[in-house]
Amino acid sequence: MAEARPRVWVSQPLFDAVVEQLGAHFDLVTTAQVTAYTPELMAERLAGVDGALVTLNERVGAAEIAQAPRLRAIANVGVGYNNLDLDALSKAGIVATNTPDVLTETTADLGFSLLMAAARRITESERWLRDGRWQQWSFKTMLGADIHGATLGILGMGRIGQGIARRGALGFGMKVLYHNRSRLPEAQEREVGAQYVDLDTLLSQADHLVLVLPYTPASHHVINAAALARMKPTATLVNIARGGIVDELALADALAHGRLAAAGLDVFEGEPAVRPELLALDNIVLTPHIGSATLATRQAMVQLAVDNLVAALGAGPDAGQPPSALNLEAIKAAKAGRAIAGGDTGAGKTDSAKR
Repeated sequence: MAEARPRVWVSQPLFDAVVEQLGAHFDLVTTAQVTAYTPELMAERLAGVDGALVTLNERVGAAEIAQAPRLRAIANVGVGYNNLDLDALSKAGIVATNTPDVLTETTADLGFSLLMAAARRITESERWLRDGRWQQWSFKTMLGADIHGATLGILGMGRIGQGIARRGALGFGMKVLYHNRSRLPEAQEREVGAQYVDLDTLLSQADHLVLVLPYTPASHHVINAAALARMKPTATLVNIARGGIVDELALADALAHGRLAAAGLDVFEGEPAVRPELLALDNIVLTPHIGSATLATRQAMVQLAVDNLVAALGAGPDAGQPPSALNLEAIKAAKAGRAIAGGDTGAGKTDSAKR
């Protein structure tokens, strides 16, 4: 009798031609309609599969994997992975992957688009025009803020942050300041035209501040009322990272009372729900988490997730070495800890995931 093939599950409808590549190696279970998953439903879907391809909408933590003894790999379609409990996955020997690099330039494009739209009041002007309020040209109509020659601040200087910096420094002649957990090498700073500063300096000097840092407990509401108070009242704030980085009520209050000129948000703390306080404002540009939303980029993201899942389950040319694994070393450490404690015989999910 032939050995049963591993089974993999895809949580959302994606690109059929890419997803179907999984069928060459595994029994494939797909999802026909966009679905919202409760923890109980996620646990049900993960039970009995060896791998899963999920999106940022699906949380995978200890509760969701508790009844999934076969599960060996989770491939996340997205560069951010705050929907994954890496500690729980690593302890269970489950490989987790993400999709960096392929969305860098596209997301930087969107970030800069939001900056320009907010600073130049593009969406506000369009609504005003469509409402029939443009009766005569006026010298002072919809005055916004310059982008060229202004000071661009970037909080978080990974791949996307560097893409934003290049656009500002090389395309618009901006002075670029950044703050990050660790400073870039000097040669890299010169390449993107950016200068490292502390957070207070970044907040107080930026004419346009773009948030591109990962969401962690430490970065939760890092942009709060106190941080907003340190910014120029003429400044623009753009968030293309994660919604929880910004205290949205404090932001709405600052925008409503002239303590901040404008904002552009692609991410929201309770998405897809958006706070009514934000929706009521004219001086804010809102987009529905479309940072990577071009056809070419989204296809590339799904392709990388598929490649990751194939490799994590021991198949394909990269068998055992997924192109963008997040926790292989953590799995090794967890396994070593179990072995020292006498609780691991040496055969388990980690070995299977890496064969």
